[in-house]
Amino acid sequence: MTLVHTDDRYPTRLATPGRHQDRTDPTVWGAADSEELASFDANGFGMVEQLLTPTEVDEFSAEIDRLASAPELHGDDRVIVEKSSNRVRSVFEVHRLSAAISDLVRESRVAGLARQVLGSEVYIHQSRVNYMPGFRGTGFYWHSDFETWHAEDGMPAPRAVSLSIALTNNYPINGSLMVMPGSHRTFVPCIGSTPAEHYRESLQEQEIGVPTHADIAALADRYGITQFTGPAGSALLFDSNIMHGSSNNITPFPRSNIFLVFNSVENTLVEPFAAPAPRPTYIASRDFTPV
Repeated sequence: MTLVHTDDRYPTRLATPGRHQDRTDPTVWGAADSEELASFDANGFGMVEQLLTPTEVDEFSAEIDRLASAPELHGDDRVIVEKSSNRVRSVFEVHRLSAAISDLVRESRVAGLARQVLGSEVYIHQSRVNYMPGFRGTGFYWHSDFETWHAEDGMPAPRAVSLSIALTNNYPINGSLMVMPGSHRTFVPCIGSTPAEHYRESLQEQEIGVPTHADIAALADRYGITQFTGPAGSALLFDSNIMHGSSNNITPFPRSNIFLVFNSVENTLVEPFAAPAPRPTYIASRDFTPV
């Protein structure tokens, strides 16, 4: 039986379509006292040029190649493969699997970005590497991360940010991330109850917890769509509730990234708001130790 919260300010996974809801929580938790923070507050994302040096890009690229082919991870639940090709799609909990990524997470140029926006100490809610190979790389349909983290993990408020660090060049043609600027201010309830162990299917292809075509059309008409493009080593920091997605990659140019989710230590997880049980901790950590 799904636990019913009496203090749920963002109800979702409904039986019938619900109205779009104005966000009641801040985006920048504190004074937006710089041009960068003011822009993040307005748009819900910010681009970081040259977060990694070319040498670091090479080193982390070799590290994620190692993770994708590591014999000890064969059959591990943290390794997600593509439905159609059986190739590695994502590896979760990489900050525990890789000492190099663990060190990177804690650096001020990384975790410090999250602290600035969230106005508190932060911990890693989720870490993973995403692989989108050339020719057959599968994209991610439009969604709000917070909708899933709220419904299935028990994240109370959208006081979390994601940092996507590019390890390959992001072109408009190779499935780079698309976002709707300003859409983080609108919460979109989704239709349908959450099956038990829904994550086993959703991490390959999500069908529950995604907005309707009408929702997407309305948001795109209101906010527009922009795309994260840039060289390897650049990064995108974005709010947990912003509507985003990516298309398939049918080009010869692969795309991969390190994906880190920071949640405020003042926003720790409770019981799921719309799921039978919490997802595994390698997907949604319940170790709230600050980084």
